[in-house]
Amino acid sequence: MSVDTTLLDDLEWRGLLAESTDREALRTALSEGSVRFYVGFDPTAPSLHMGNLVQIVTAMRLQRAGHTPFALVGGATGMIGDPRDSGERTLNSLDTVQEWTARVRGQIEPFLSFDGDNAATMVNNHDWTEGLSVIDFLRDIGKHFPVNRMLARETVKRRLESGISYTEFSYVLLQSMDFLTLFRERGVTLQFGGSDQWGNLTGGVELIRRAEGATAHAFATPLITKADGTKYGKTEGGALWLDAEMMPPYAFHQFWLNVEDEKVGELLRVFTFLPREQIEELEARHAEKPFLREAQKVLADEVTTLVHGEAETANAKAAAEALFGGGDVTLLSGTTLEAALGEAGTVDVDGSAGIPDVVELMTLTGLAKSKGEARRTIAEGGAYLNNVRVDDPEHVPALGDLIASSWLVLRRGKKRFAGVRVR
Repeated sequence: MSVDTTLLDDLEWRGLLAESTDREALRTALSEGSVRFYVGFDPTAPSLHMGNLVQIVTAMRLQRAGHTPFALVGGATGMIGDPRDSGERTLNSLDTVQEWTARVRGQIEPFLSFDGDNAATMVNNHDWTEGLSVIDFLRDIGKHFPVNRMLARETVKRRLESGISYTEFSYVLLQSMDFLTLFRERGVTLQFGGSDQWGNLTGGVELIRRAEGATAHAFATPLITKADGTKYGKTEGGALWLDAEMMPPYAFHQFWLNVEDEKVGELLRVFTFLPREQIEELEARHAEKPFLREAQKVLADEVTTLVHGEAETANAKAAAEALFGGGDVTLLSGTTLEAALGEAGTVDVDGSAGIPDVVELMTLTGLAKSKGEARRTIAEGGAYLNNVRVDDPEHVPALGDLIASSWLVLRRGKKRFAGVRVR
């Protein structure tokens, strides 16, 4: 099959090549035919996150250009964890890692094609490490790693003062062995990962050179950071998870909708498959009228659709329109409504004793500091129940007012709202 010879140029334009081995050799390899490549994902949590998504979309770009992906889920390396600056990782049990391995594998599979000449393959490094003896590992792999080179790795150097276990120190040997194994058994000649993995990536290239006398390639994608240089991977509620149960699609959509103006162009390049001309047009219009947030809206729609599908994107947009635009909130699902109201704040009330009146609900949710303030707000026409103005301070919501059998939406003015869950 033919390959896209412009792939490397596109990766460079999108800012996805932070580092690489010989750039021209890599360009030649990618232009001559379908290259077998791999990217790894360690199951150190029950879900992948934003940083992993960079690797997923990069793998998709390579496959769409005609190259052949091997997606590795680290059932073995996930038992250890790559060294990080913040200190030693907590070692998870085998059962936990196996469960997370299955979950992570299930998250990756929908993004890749498993049909055609360059069909994707899922692999697990636990398959070739489980029966490996310590002596064989040290003789066949360890002898190729000078300790001075291992000590020179940036993360290791930063950890030497605070301390690093031999377990984490040896991680580079395991990841490098993965590359060598896939090179020998599957003909894989290219590996990529995040720039914080650069030492591991080059370790694999060097191991193939030393053990097989052969050439392999590697490149690193950049770490995605906010405008102030801090990591993007965290939100107020935790990591930007891809799992819909850990981060509902509404919250996921809202995250992308609210990225900084300075970063939206970069994120469009990295995370969407929009063509260069369209992205540059969006950037130009955004520079003229950033207050319209057109670029953020396109970004949010594209990435949410990629991860969660068109239906969930539509639900997220409908929820935002209903809450912020005064639309019909009664059409929202309970899951979408819970996610949307979770950011605004919610309270639970016991419905067995009856639902409180609107004045009490406004004070319970904090929309009013006192019952007197709640009554004044109602009298001034500033109180809403399910986006319908409330005129009577003694109004008691009926069971028929509950959305998805559980929820009430209270709003004060145009933008302050809160949720009440009736149990």
